[in-house]
Amino acid sequence: MKIENTEAQMRKGILELCVLSITDKAPAYPSDILKQLKASQLIVVEGTIYPLLTRLSKADLLSYDWVESESGPPRKYYTTTKDGKSVLSKLKIHWNSLQSSVQLLLA
Repeated sequence: MKIENTEAQMRKGILELCVLSITDKAPAYPSDILKQLKASQLIVVEGTIYPLLTRLSKADLLSYDWVESESGPPRKYYTTTKDGKSVLSKLKIHWNSLQSSVQLLLA
C-alpha cells in the first residue's frame, strides 16, 4: 500500500472546509489560497484548486468579483457566500467531531 495515496485522499477530503474558511476571512485570489494552504502544510497544486473553486461557485458556496490588476489582466477574487457560510459552519462542527473521534482511536 502506498501511504502517499492515503495522505492525498485525506487532504482532498478537507479542502472544501479549508477553502471556504480562507475565503470567509477575506476575498482571495486562487494563488493566495494556494499560498495559505501551503503555509499550513496542505500542499495543493493548481490543477486541484481551480476545479474545486469552480465546483464551489456553481454550488453557490463561493462568489467572485473581477478586480483590476496593475500587473496584468483582471483577477477573480473569491468570497464565501451566505450559503457557503452555512455549509462552512456545518463542516466545522463535523470536522471537530471527526477530529475528536479519531483522536480517541489514536490515543
